[in-house]
Parts: sequence; structure tokens; C-alpha cells
Amino acid sequence: MLQMITGYWVTQVVRTAAELRIADHLHPAGATAAEVADAESLDPQATFRFLRACASVGLARCQDGERFTATPLLRTLRAGRPGSLRDLALYDGTASHWAPWGNLSKAIRTGSPQTVATLGAPIFDWLAVHPEEAAVFTASMNAMTQGLAHQLADVIDLKDARTAVDVGGASGNFIHTLMLRHTELTGVVLDLPHAHAEAMASAERLDVADRFTFVDGDFFEKVPAGDVHLLKFVLHDWDDDSAVRILENCRDSLTPGGRVLIAELIVDRPGEPGLPPLMDLNMMALATGRERSVDEFQRLFQRAGLTLSRMSASASLVSVLEAVPASSGADARRA
Repeated sequence: MLQMITGYWVTQVVRTAAELRIADHLHPAGATAAEVADAESLDPQATFRFLRACASVGLARCQDGERFTATPLLRTLRAGRPGSLRDLALYDGTASHWAPWGNLSKAIRTGSPQTVATLGAPIFDWLAVHPEEAAVFTASMNAMTQGLAHQLADVIDLKDARTAVDVGGASGNFIHTLMLRHTELTGVVLDLPHAHAEAMASAERLDVADRFTFVDGDFFEKVPAGDVHLLKFVLHDWDDDSAVRILENCRDSLTPGGRVLIAELIVDRPGEPGLPPLMDLNMMALATGRERSVDEFQRLFQRAGLTLSRMSASASLVSVLEAVPASSGADARRA
């Protein structure tokens, strides 16, 4: 219980380790607190105390009481490395994420997110006028996608698709991964204009720009036509009515025989250990959305004129639900 009560201390240790690039400074030969302090312009004594705490939670090892080396756990925070969790650690410790969680009891009392109470605006509105923190948020989402994209691609069948639209796809990491696997696939990202330049630059770096288009737009208004519409961690941001509206727009712009693929955490029956119920509280504190069970997704699909046709578990915690227009009469099956 004491570990649970003080758990937020560890969150801030991890965030600070990410911010100060401790993983990059503790090279294989190790470094002293004084050397790390000199590299980051820190107080040497405070740096020693911080590294000692890092060692106590498994982020570092201490040699001879002076020289510290990184553990494999700390190396997940290396900057600029594929699969790095550094950006996620930075965002989850920022004020826009931290403060609403502090009002969790009010969220439970009222059933309303606490971003307006703590930040003065809904989370996405707040990020829109705080570009530095928005950049951290975007980077954290990109980091999550980079870690998940290949695992999701393993269970997504696109052999009959010509055009796939990543709805709310930000900088395009997910769709670009799919395009690299399916060399005839044309990819589209629909998102707000702030993500346009980064998405195009990423497509250029990966040599898929000739098959890629970014559409500035709002998925509550209209979704580009496509054979497959991808919704990765989109519906969990929104309440049921909003989620249905997004799904309806996807359904209306599918080509004949098209599908909607939803990549989300799935909440199991109460008592099952794992991330989804905690992520559900995260959505309660920060947004109007929620994590959902399969039955809850099926109710959304029914309202939106869709039918669950397939559900595939990936090697990650995220599952892919495939929905088709209800008129197709497809039978649901689990993969």
C-alpha cells in the first residue's frame, strides 16, 4: 500500500530522468553524479541524490558508491531511438496530464472530465494554445504508434485494399508502416492542419510520398473515401454520441465492400488485471471518452449502421475490431 500511495513519486522520477536525458549520460562505462551534473548544468549533490533514487527503482546501478550505469529499463528512455518511451514519460508528467488526475474524485462525483476545472479548457483546446506542450503530446503519441504499428500490422489484412484512410492519424506513423508492408497501397491521413507538415516529411523520409496524401479536416464533418478506414486510439477520446458520429462518417465514405478497423484497448470483466481499467480512468479525468468492452463497441456499431465482423488480438495489449456496413450481413468472428 505504501508503494501505491507514493507511486506518483516514481512517475516524476521517470519524467525527470527523461527530461535530463539520464539514459544518454549513463553510457556503458558509467558516469559519476558530478559528470552528469556538468553535462546538464545541474547541482552535483542533488544529482547524486537523484541518481541514487533512480538506482532504488531499477533505473540505474551504482558501482563503488560513485559511478552509475543504465539498466535496460532506463535505456527505454534513450532519446531518438526506435521504440523509445522518452516522449511518453515526458508527457505523462506534464501539467496538462497531471493536474486533471489530481481531481479524479471530482470526475467520479460528476462524471465529467476535469481539464476545464484544472486547465481552464478541454484538453485538446488547451493543447491548441500551448504549442510546446502540444508538441510533447504529439511526440508521445508518435512514440506509442511506433511501438504498436508493426504489431497491429501483423493482424491487419489489407491485401484487397487500394486506399486506406488513417482517420485522426496525426503524423502518419501507422499508415506509413502499413504502406511499407503493402507496396501497392495508397495511404491518406485525415487530421487537423498542425500535423500536415510532419506527416508529409515522414512520408518523404520513408519514400512513400508518391502514394501518400494528407487531408486537412475534421472527422466530425467528413471523412475521405477509402476501402479501409483506420481508427487507432480515436474513439476512446470521445463519448458515445461523438464516437457514433465519427463511425457514421466513416461508414458513409467507404467504397463498396469497405471496412472500418478500430484499434483500441478492450476492457474485460471486472477484476482482470491490466492497463485498460486504469486507462479508462485516464480518459475520465482528461476527456469525455472511455475504454470500452466488446459489447459496448457492438452497441456503437449498431447505432452507426455497422456490424462487428472480426476481432483480432495483437501481440500488444491493443486489439483490432473490424466493422462493416450492417447491410453486408457479415457474421462476427474472433481471430
